[in-house]
Amino acid sequence: MSVLPFLRIYAPLNAVLAAPGLLAVAGLTIPDISGRSRLALTAVLVVVWGAYLLQMAATLLKRRAGDVRDRTPAITIDVLAVLVPLAAFLLIGTSDWSLYCGVWLLKPLRDSTFFPVLGRVLANEARNLIGVTTLFGVVLFGVALAAYVIERDIQPEKFGSIPQAMWWAVVTLSTTGYGDEIPQSFAGRVLSGAVMMSGIGIFALWAGILATGFAQEVRRGDFVRNWQLVAAVPLFQKLGPAALVEIVSALRPRTVPAGAVICRSGEPGDRMFFVVEGRVSVAAPKPVELGPGAFFGEMALITGEPRMATVSAATAVSLLSLHSSDFQMLCSSSPEIAEIIRTTALERRGAAQPSA
Repeated sequence: MSVLPFLRIYAPLNAVLAAPGLLAVAGLTIPDISGRSRLALTAVLVVVWGAYLLQMAATLLKRRAGDVRDRTPAITIDVLAVLVPLAAFLLIGTSDWSLYCGVWLLKPLRDSTFFPVLGRVLANEARNLIGVTTLFGVVLFGVALAAYVIERDIQPEKFGSIPQAMWWAVVTLSTTGYGDEIPQSFAGRVLSGAVMMSGIGIFALWAGILATGFAQEVRRGDFVRNWQLVAAVPLFQKLGPAALVEIVSALRPRTVPAGAVICRSGEPGDRMFFVVEGRVSVAAPKPVELGPGAFFGEMALITGEPRMATVSAATAVSLLSLHSSDFQMLCSSSPEIAEIIRTTALERRGAAQPSA
């Protein structure tokens, strides 16, 4: 029997099961907890561990059956969630084994899409991140050295060595400011101010690099998704890569729920639509439905006339919209695209097909 149904049901429960398990771990650290409460919390840990054991078995069977590609991170998390508490129980006994159930913190992350994106961002921005990290290390050591030279005679117990001064440098560079080590001399205070400003700049560089990396990754993902949507429209399937790039840059994806009105008769038309998935209903004298690959609303862009029909979503529908400003830019940069749309629209109008 396939293990897919079990995994589909279980996947959303990773966080749901981890929460009571981790709360039970926290509760067992309370010194004055009663024996009955301790037994109940231990039972919660056993139940959660049993559920994770079932998931690990299902994941390994699925991998052996070759149903899906190798998912090493998910398998690793499943194995750790079962074996770490079991090994702790066998080696340590019942005293502190529950603390090792803290590995369940990884379970909500098992199916997260964030970490693959984070990995790609770190890989793409590795050179810049290493550069800023190197700068941080140089500043850290230089500041610790300067603080040691300035404050060693005034506070030998806190700045008596470079490693001791380095703790102050870390706290000051991060602008945390615990206050356990404070320069007493005027030169030391001036140094502290400069270090704080440097720390703000360095951490801003880190944040800026990561923010830029995430933005680029999101744009890349949007481009790939839009490319797939555009390639699915029969009207564009004969276009070359360069023309498709122009279309992908101009078209904007949109999802409409079933029953929603997409455009109304008589209103100004500032965009046309391409149906990627689902079906739309055109309220013409003879109502019709349009499916994937069809488009509507083009005459409003070509002639400037108001909408001639009301179009609503017969089912949940994925659309690509082309605004009038983008249409005009396409006409000038890629005349073949505009010509295809014009020709098809005029043919449809001659055949009395709805165009909204």
